Amino acid sequence: MTSSRRVLLRTHGCQMNVHDSEKIVNLLRHDGWQATDALDAADLLIVNTCSIRDKAEHRLYSDLGALRAWKQASPGRLLGVGGCVAQQQGDNLLRRFPQVDFVFGTHNLRWVPTMIEAASRGTRAALTCESSGSERFDLPDRHPHLEPATPGRAFVTVMEGCDLFCSFCIVPLTRGREASRPAAAILHEAAGLAARGVREITLLGQTVNAYGRHDLRRGGVEGTLGFAALLAQLDAIPGLERIRYTSPHPSFFDDALIRAHAELPALCPHVHLPLQSGSDAVLGRMRRRYRADEYRRLVERLREARPDLALTTDLIVGFPGETDRDFEATLALVREVRFVDAYTFKYSPRPGTAAARAPDPLPAAVLEERLEALQQLLRELTLAAHRARVGDTTVVLVEGQSRRGGHQGMGRDPYHRVVNFPVTGESDPGPGELLALRIVEATPHSLIGERLPSVRGALGALTGVPGHADERSWGSVSGP
Repeated sequence: MTSSRRVLLRTHGCQMNVHDSEKIVNLLRHDGWQATDALDAADLLIVNTCSIRDKAEHRLYSDLGALRAWKQASPGRLLGVGGCVAQQQGDNLLRRFPQVDFVFGTHNLRWVPTMIEAASRGTRAALTCESSGSERFDLPDRHPHLEPATPGRAFVTVMEGCDLFCSFCIVPLTRGREASRPAAAILHEAAGLAARGVREITLLGQTVNAYGRHDLRRGGVEGTLGFAALLAQLDAIPGLERIRYTSPHPSFFDDALIRAHAELPALCPHVHLPLQSGSDAVLGRMRRRYRADEYRRLVERLREARPDLALTTDLIVGFPGETDRDFEATLALVREVRFVDAYTFKYSPRPGTAAARAPDPLPAAVLEERLEALQQLLRELTLAAHRARVGDTTVVLVEGQSRRGGHQGMGRDPYHRVVNFPVTGESDPGPGELLALRIVEATPHSLIGERLPSVRGALGALTGVPGHADERSWGSVSGP
């Protein structure tokens, strides 16, 4: 491979897919490829797909049809498809789309360079075999010249797959069964990222807080830990200011993990806690393994440990058989928990799932009406939560230019809220830096802050845990 060859990754779907695309770019960087954002400049295009909703799958097929002209415009161009749709469809994608050169599943990232070499010689292939062990995590360290997509932040995979088989969810079919990565490899990667200036990591897994549970039952033979113990070791890494994790399952919160939110300075005061429905009848048909009261009690225990905890969630409306009363139960629990934000979806049947066989789907108009009612409630809750923050001090990890435009930058604070702030062009913090702010205004989608005259004004936000002063933060915060 010559260093002049360029690859473009198009990514659809969740944070796991985003991180998988980063892994692929890193693999190819080690193999001599350069990344590009320009389609016309790319010699290789890889589409990393999502199938969690039918819209994402349909978008892929539309994209592939449009890419036929791109492929034909320059001999030697290659087109690959990976991710969840690739895992499901495999050879079918090669048969349906002759412009596709290779297809690889979610367990086969490490074989991408080999498949590219074969495709360049005219061999079309699909590789979607599953891996039940930790070899799927055996990937090279970050290339020294590979810049992070978001300076100062990074994803770290700790486990993949899911053993729960919720009736609506396709993840066990596309990501396979649970497999946890050895703790030593996770800690090595996190320490390396911190040494390179990464201040915030997000631990990824389909049921991330189930990390290590099967291995621990077998005596820890795979070198894993309990999830809370892993968090504690990550918290001790010098230079690592913030730790997040997503997405947990309510069933896997134990006492140790709840205590971690009270005790670990780097663990952010934000939990994304998928609910899906507030109705016990719907939760039962979803096979979610908890009832509304159990979810409610978990929220109470988390807030007892960390009173300022911000909670976000996932919600589905219109699951087969959902009555008006079921939907009202969801609205009632959302009001009670006071979620700061949520990802909301109309139910979408996915092939191969148990719910796809359920009779009597709800009319599209009912789904649309319920989704709008839920989103309206969430807009009210988000704005109320933002208004309650006015006057507070916080610290953001700067990401760059604000979407609001003008002379504004933006970053995220420990509660995972977007905070916009004025920039002057003089001594402005760059992406990846921490900046102390006072919240002066709330909007429906974000907060607005002003820079503090002293970083010590934001001590509470810097420490991460009330009453814990963590001096490691002081050398890495920008302030006037």
